[in-house]
Amino acid sequence: PRARIAALRSPRRQARMALRRAPAGRKKQGLTDEQVEEIREAFNLFDTDHSGSIDYRELKAAMRALGFEVKKEELRKMILDVDSDGSGHIEFPEFLEMMTGKMGEKDTREEILKVFKLFDDDNTGKISFRNLKRVAKELGENMTDEELQDMIDQADRDGDGEINADEFYRIMKKRGDNPLDDLLDDSD
Repeated sequence: PRARIAALRSPRRQARMALRRAPAGRKKQGLTDEQVEEIREAFNLFDTDHSGSIDYRELKAAMRALGFEVKKEELRKMILDVDSDGSGHIEFPEFLEMMTGKMGEKDTREEILKVFKLFDDDNTGKISFRNLKRVAKELGENMTDEELQDMIDQADRDGDGEINADEFYRIMKKRGDNPLDDLLDDSD
């Protein structure tokens, strides 16, 4: 079982799963067939008695195998939210519902941080005016220095004149896909 758990956590598998997030393979609930299969594998791995359900301890282990560290209170709340029959055990459909949200959160943050790193080409952990100007030019955006500075000012919550990863994540979650367009939007 340890080898199978390690395989579920491997960077290669996680990279493969990230690549499979294409819209064509998506299920109704927002996961690809491969992601659903990965969740089923983790569930089955920890459903050691093959009862079709897992208890609190098995749930925590299954979530760890999928790369999630969850605190005891968060886990209890998750169980209460999805345990529709009140059994204290989680059946696969309930586990799938629970993990759909978690995987969406994880993928979204990871994807946004990958984009942040594209801006942060000098690896300072911040997006400077120079970084933003370079990306705007690469994207063919004809923006004035004043417009670029305004974008930084709107996103910069700690007042250091640059955009850190948390500020970038916040602005990307709050708005659409193109940060250059979204940061120019005056509504806040």
